[in-house]
Amino acid sequence: MLVIFDCDGVLVDSEPIANASFSKALKPHGLDWSVEETMRRLMGRSLKSALEICEAEIGRKLPDDFLETMQAVTYQGFRDAPLKAVAGVKDAALALKAAGIETCVASSGALEKMRFTLGLTGLWEFFEGRIFSASEVPRGKPFPDLFLHAALRMNTQPFECIVVEDSVPGIQAAKSAGMRGLAYAGASYADRAGLAKAGGQLFDDMRQLPALVGK
Repeated sequence: MLVIFDCDGVLVDSEPIANASFSKALKPHGLDWSVEETMRRLMGRSLKSALEICEAEIGRKLPDDFLETMQAVTYQGFRDAPLKAVAGVKDAALALKAAGIETCVASSGALEKMRFTLGLTGLWEFFEGRIFSASEVPRGKPFPDLFLHAALRMNTQPFECIVVEDSVPGIQAAKSAGMRGLAYAGASYADRAGLAKAGGQLFDDMRQLPALVGK
């Protein structure tokens, strides 16, 4: 068995900070989305997909330095907050390890970003060497490519995988890959109805995860 963790919103409590930074970076380019609207439209999607959505909305390409500017604002936001691990996830990861269950991370985020956020929250050591990014596959979520790539790299069949996600595109990707999807809905912004409709099994506390994996 393999448990595949998403990163943002599942391992690290980064979604509100990252989307606030994205919203702030978009405003000078004519896209005045609130943080909530930014999350609703972009959460769980690859950076490439998110940029395509934004550019379609404003009707033109964003400048070449947009990503660099946004990344700087986002990283500073993580430092200032400061960014924390999702409550209970370290204990859950330790319990899975003790039970002999393999784990890895597969996220829409860039590897550099995950190194930063997982390092900042003390989670890097739990997953080092088993971290995969949507930048490694042709299509991001909601397509299954990323999770299938992670399973292949971890020498595990898709039907033996459980994906832990907090976004609708992520659960859709898990189901498309033929994997069980556990939908973490403990955050205030969780789209419970959307996660359930996508086929996710909802849970609200990371401390429940080891028991859910064992079912």
